[in-house]
Amino acid sequence: MAKIISNFFISLDGVVESPDQWHFPYWNDEMGAVVQAGLQSQAAMLMGRKLYEESSAYWTTTDQDQEIAALFNAAPKYVVSSTLEKADWNNTTVIGGDVAAGLRELKERLDGDIQMSGSATTVRWLLANGLLDELKLLVHPIVVGRGQRLFEDTPTHPLKLVESQTFQTGVLNLTYVPDTD
Repeated sequence: MAKIISNFFISLDGVVESPDQWHFPYWNDEMGAVVQAGLQSQAAMLMGRKLYEESSAYWTTTDQDQEIAALFNAAPKYVVSSTLEKADWNNTTVIGGDVAAGLRELKERLDGDIQMSGSATTVRWLLANGLLDELKLLVHPIVVGRGQRLFEDTPTHPLKLVESQTFQTGVLNLTYVPDTD
Protein backbone atom coordinates (compact mmCIF):
# COMPACT_ATOMS: atom_id res chain seq x y z
CA MET A 1 0.00 0.00 0.00
CA ALA A 2 1.33 3.41 -0.96
CA LYS A 3 1.83 6.35 1.38
CA ILE A 4 1.07 9.97 0.53
CA ILE A 5 4.09 12.04 1.55
CA SER A 6 4.16 15.83 1.39
CA ASN A 7 7.44 17.74 1.11
CA PHE A 8 7.96 21.46 1.69
CA PHE A 9 10.70 24.02 1.84
CA ILE A 10 9.38 26.17 4.69
CA SER A 11 10.60 29.25 6.55
CA LEU A 12 10.67 29.61 10.35
CA ASP A 13 7.47 31.66 10.13
CA GLY A 14 5.69 28.96 8.11
CA VAL A 15 5.90 30.52 4.65
CA VAL A 16 5.95 28.02 1.76
CA GLU A 17 5.30 30.45 -1.08
CA SER A 18 8.06 31.19 -3.61
CA PRO A 19 10.88 29.24 -1.96
CA ASP A 20 12.94 29.92 -5.07
CA GLN A 21 13.26 33.46 -3.71
CA TRP A 22 14.76 32.50 -0.32
CA HIS A 23 15.90 28.88 -0.01
CA PHE A 24 18.90 28.64 -2.37
CA PRO A 25 21.47 30.13 0.06
CA TYR A 26 20.76 27.08 2.27
CA TRP A 27 21.06 24.44 -0.47
CA ASN A 28 23.90 21.99 0.08
CA ASP A 29 24.74 18.33 -0.53
CA GLU A 30 22.80 17.25 2.57
CA MET A 31 19.59 18.84 1.27
CA GLY A 32 20.28 17.58 -2.24
CA ALA A 33 20.56 14.02 -0.93
CA VAL A 34 17.21 14.29 0.88
CA VAL A 35 15.47 15.70 -2.20
CA GLN A 36 17.06 13.07 -4.46
CA ALA A 37 16.03 10.24 -2.10
CA GLY A 38 12.43 11.44 -2.23
CA LEU A 39 12.48 11.56 -6.02
CA GLN A 40 13.99 8.08 -6.24
CA SER A 41 11.47 6.50 -3.85
CA GLN A 42 8.37 7.84 -5.56
CA ALA A 43 5.94 5.56 -7.31
CA ALA A 44 3.94 8.60 -8.40
CA MET A 45 3.56 12.34 -7.92
CA LEU A 46 0.45 14.04 -6.52
CA MET A 47 -0.40 17.71 -6.90
CA GLY A 48 -3.21 20.21 -6.96
CA ARG A 49 -4.33 22.01 -10.11
CA LYS A 50 -2.29 25.18 -9.57
CA LEU A 51 0.97 23.31 -9.07
CA TYR A 52 0.11 21.05 -12.01
CA GLU A 53 -0.29 24.05 -14.30
CA GLU A 54 2.99 25.62 -13.12
CA SER A 55 4.96 22.36 -13.19
CA SER A 56 3.73 21.10 -16.54
CA ALA A 57 4.52 24.44 -18.19
CA TYR A 58 8.05 24.45 -16.72
CA TRP A 59 9.20 20.82 -16.85
CA THR A 60 8.00 20.18 -20.40
CA THR A 61 9.87 23.18 -21.83
CA THR A 62 12.97 23.76 -19.66
CA ASP A 63 16.46 23.20 -20.95
CA GLN A 64 17.85 23.25 -17.40
CA ASP A 65 17.98 20.35 -14.94
CA GLN A 66 17.53 17.77 -17.71
CA GLU A 67 17.91 14.81 -15.35
CA ILE A 68 15.17 16.07 -13.03
CA ALA A 69 13.00 17.16 -15.97
CA ALA A 70 13.21 13.66 -17.44
CA LEU A 71 12.25 12.16 -14.09
CA PHE A 72 9.27 14.52 -13.67
CA ASN A 73 8.08 14.08 -17.24
CA ALA A 74 8.23 10.27 -17.10
CA ALA A 75 6.72 9.83 -13.62
CA PRO A 76 3.07 8.89 -13.17
CA LYS A 77 1.32 12.05 -11.98
CA TYR A 78 -2.07 12.53 -10.34
CA VAL A 79 -3.81 15.88 -10.09
CA VAL A 80 -6.64 16.49 -7.63
CA SER A 81 -9.01 19.08 -9.01
CA SER A 82 -12.67 19.93 -9.20
CA THR A 83 -12.12 22.20 -12.22
CA LEU A 84 -9.48 20.50 -14.41
CA GLU A 85 -11.11 18.07 -16.82
CA LYS A 86 -8.07 16.71 -18.64
CA ALA A 87 -4.34 16.87 -18.29
CA ASP A 88 -1.98 17.15 -21.24
CA TRP A 89 1.27 16.43 -19.39
CA ASN A 90 2.65 12.95 -20.11
CA ASN A 91 1.47 10.20 -17.71
CA THR A 92 -0.98 12.49 -15.87
CA THR A 93 -4.38 11.49 -14.53
CA VAL A 94 -6.95 13.88 -13.07
CA ILE A 95 -8.73 12.75 -9.91
CA GLY A 96 -12.01 14.63 -9.65
CA GLY A 97 -15.44 13.90 -8.23
CA ASP A 98 -15.02 11.94 -5.01
CA VAL A 99 -11.35 12.79 -4.55
CA ALA A 100 -11.07 11.05 -1.18
CA ALA A 101 -12.33 7.75 -2.62
CA GLY A 102 -10.07 8.15 -5.65
CA LEU A 103 -7.00 8.70 -3.46
CA ARG A 104 -7.85 5.76 -1.18
CA GLU A 105 -8.09 3.54 -4.27
CA LEU A 106 -4.79 4.92 -5.59
CA LYS A 107 -3.06 4.21 -2.27
CA GLU A 108 -4.37 0.62 -2.36
CA ARG A 109 -3.31 0.09 -5.97
CA LEU A 110 0.23 1.49 -5.88
CA ASP A 111 3.34 0.29 -4.10
CA GLY A 112 5.84 2.90 -2.96
CA ASP A 113 5.48 6.55 -2.14
CA ILE A 114 3.10 9.08 -3.66
CA GLN A 115 5.20 12.21 -3.32
CA MET A 116 3.99 15.80 -3.19
CA SER A 117 6.12 18.92 -3.34
CA GLY A 118 4.09 22.03 -2.70
CA SER A 119 0.31 22.24 -3.09
CA ALA A 120 -0.36 23.70 0.37
CA THR A 121 -4.13 23.81 -0.14
CA THR A 122 -4.17 20.15 -1.17
CA VAL A 123 -2.02 19.15 1.81
CA ARG A 124 -4.39 20.88 4.23
CA TRP A 125 -7.31 19.03 2.61
CA LEU A 126 -5.46 15.68 2.77
CA LEU A 127 -4.67 16.18 6.44
CA ALA A 128 -8.25 17.16 7.25
CA ASN A 129 -9.51 14.04 5.45
CA GLY A 130 -7.07 11.59 7.03
CA LEU A 131 -5.23 10.89 3.78
CA LEU A 132 -1.80 12.40 4.48
CA ASP A 133 0.65 9.79 5.78
CA GLU A 134 3.82 11.88 6.23
CA LEU A 135 4.70 15.56 6.28
CA LYS A 136 8.37 16.28 5.53
CA LEU A 137 9.54 19.81 6.22
CA LEU A 138 12.89 21.34 5.37
CA VAL A 139 12.70 24.25 7.83
CA HIS A 140 15.00 27.08 6.76
CA PRO A 141 16.53 29.46 9.33
CA ILE A 142 14.91 32.54 7.82
CA VAL A 143 11.85 34.67 8.57
CA VAL A 144 10.27 35.57 5.24
CA GLY A 145 7.57 37.80 6.74
CA ARG A 146 4.90 37.46 4.09
CA GLY A 147 3.51 34.89 1.74
CA GLN A 148 1.33 31.82 1.89
CA ARG A 149 1.76 29.85 5.08
CA LEU A 150 1.35 26.11 5.16
CA PHE A 151 -1.15 26.15 8.00
CA GLU A 152 -3.17 29.31 8.07
CA ASP A 153 -6.72 29.32 9.46
CA THR A 154 -6.81 25.53 9.77
CA PRO A 155 -8.24 23.30 12.47
CA THR A 156 -5.94 21.61 14.98
CA HIS A 157 -4.18 18.46 13.71
CA PRO A 158 -1.87 16.69 16.18
CA LEU A 159 1.34 15.43 14.58
CA LYS A 160 4.12 13.20 15.86
CA LEU A 161 7.79 13.86 15.04
CA VAL A 162 9.32 10.60 13.77
CA GLU A 163 12.62 11.83 12.34
CA SER A 164 14.81 14.90 12.63
CA GLN A 165 18.16 16.00 11.30
CA THR A 166 20.05 19.28 11.41
CA PHE A 167 22.05 20.27 8.34
CA GLN A 168 25.29 22.28 8.48
CA THR A 169 23.38 25.27 7.05
CA GLY A 170 20.97 25.29 10.00
CA VAL A 171 18.13 23.77 7.98
CA LEU A 172 16.07 21.25 9.94
CA ASN A 173 14.89 18.13 8.14
CA LEU A 174 11.73 17.10 10.03
CA THR A 175 9.33 14.24 9.34
CA TYR A 176 5.91 14.13 10.97
CA VAL A 177 3.04 11.66 10.85
CA PRO A 178 -0.54 12.26 11.99
CA ASP A 179 -0.82 11.50 15.72
CA THR A 180 -3.87 9.27 15.90
CA ASP A 181 -3.39 8.30 19.56
